[in-house]
Amino acid sequence: MSERSLRHTCVVGLMALGFAAPALWPAPAAAQNQHMEVIHHPNYDRTVFMPFVPALKIKSGKILWLSGTTALPVYHHHPHRREEIGKYFVNDLETQTRMAMEGIKQTLEAAGATFKDVVHVFVFRARPRIGDIGKASAVINSYFAPYNHKPTSTNLAVVELGEPEQLIEIQMVAVVD
Repeated sequence: MSERSLRHTCVVGLMALGFAAPALWPAPAAAQNQHMEVIHHPNYDRTVFMPFVPALKIKSGKILWLSGTTALPVYHHHPHRREEIGKYFVNDLETQTRMAMEGIKQTLEAAGATFKDVVHVFVFRARPRIGDIGKASAVINSYFAPYNHKPTSTNLAVVELGEPEQLIEIQMVAVVD
């Protein structure tokens, strides 16, 4: 069985179990841009789907640290205003994740970067429920898929974030010219 056929069979099986749409999943990792090299173990099994890679070796470029981003607009009042909290922190993980990723996209663009330049993603989820990691990952992965890029990642469930209504905060590190 070819790798493509095997991947298709695995994807159909995962869909039958209720997992996220594979169209949002990036293809197996390769070198994403000139600044980084994907590192895999010698026994890397390409038939196993992973939304991240074990390591990226940085060969050149400058490090860009992004602040933690939430569903709030990047520029918002501190201390937070209750009317903003109610407007942006809807009680839906996927919506909050998408809003955070849009803020991150704007920050990357302001720095002359894209998601292909991201080296690491830190995801912090509050009030976790079974299945949340897959829901958030599907949204996050959809932003990397057009670049066929998989960064390294850390995904944590935490007791609380900045506001009680806040379900997710995402921070990234990128490498740019």
